[in-house]
Amino acid sequence: MSGLALNSVTKEFGSFTAVKSVQLNVPHGTFVCMLGPSGCGKTTLLRMIAGLDSPTDGAIVLDDEDITKIPTHKRNLGMVFQSLALFPHLTVGENIAYPLRIRGVDAATQKKRVDELLAMIHLTGYADRPVTKLSGGQRQRVAIARALAISPKLFLLDEPLSALDAKLREAMQVELRQLQQQLGITTIVVTHDQREAMTMADTVVVMNGGEIRQAASPIEIYRKPADRFVADFIGMTNLLDTETDSAGRAIVLGHAAEGIVLPDDLKKATLSVRPEDVHLTAPGEGTLTGKVTFIRDLGGTIETFVDVAGKQIVAVSTPRERPAVTVGQNVGINLTPDVCVVLKK
Repeated sequence: MSGLALNSVTKEFGSFTAVKSVQLNVPHGTFVCMLGPSGCGKTTLLRMIAGLDSPTDGAIVLDDEDITKIPTHKRNLGMVFQSLALFPHLTVGENIAYPLRIRGVDAATQKKRVDELLAMIHLTGYADRPVTKLSGGQRQRVAIARALAISPKLFLLDEPLSALDAKLREAMQVELRQLQQQLGITTIVVTHDQREAMTMADTVVVMNGGEIRQAASPIEIYRKPADRFVADFIGMTNLLDTETDSAGRAIVLGHAAEGIVLPDDLKKATLSVRPEDVHLTAPGEGTLTGKVTFIRDLGGTIETFVDVAGKQIVAVSTPRERPAVTVGQNVGINLTPDVCVVLKK
């Protein structure tokens, strides 16, 4: 099976273009997270895949079938939205069985499927319990089971875990990913949570201004961002403006950076350096020299803030590697080509 293809999908609301000619292929069985700031177009794109909004232009193809004009209820999709929309007057089992019942599935088959799904979401024995008596995490599991009851071709979730507290949300991220791997179902999640995307996804789709800025594996998004926006949006990074001098050397914050070379077509660029790749040295031994302005001990990590020519650079280390520095002390920062990603300005 080929999965999902978005072919030049565009959505306009009057003079405003919410989604701009998006091209994306999602292979069958892939877990995709759409990530981006508010208003970037990710939810609009999900709604078009679901059939809740119609594209202004382009086509949506699922398993080689053009579903662009097919109504939502005929697309064989499972959907979970932030509100969950469980029926408060129904039991857990009745909620899960609901999509089967309205499709005319017989009672015995409904019960068998409900029992299968309750076991899958670790709620065996909860069929007769009112959903109003469940915890937030349990209600989330029931909503997921209900969406999966019809064995959908595609599973769509819009900010499904955002209402949960931090600890439960992280636990549910792992559970959802494990469930998806168990079922092998093509899944698309819209989220604003970078950690959530990095935890669950095979592919992270970073959007901004209605466009896809990069679609790649979580590690590639983090280590090889396509542009300044992606580098700055995903995790923490140090963005350092760089230019080439008359001798062809890279100049970073007024310092010559030996070994760092900009592509021939670039006279100016930005270096993205992740905080964990910033290593502090004695003054004069590194590429840059600056002054420690703040140290933040977060228990598992230590963040050291260094001012270099008015630019704040953050270094992150583990407690065992904690640098022997104090606020007000001058330090060096060593930049090597292997930790610097060159981005067009």
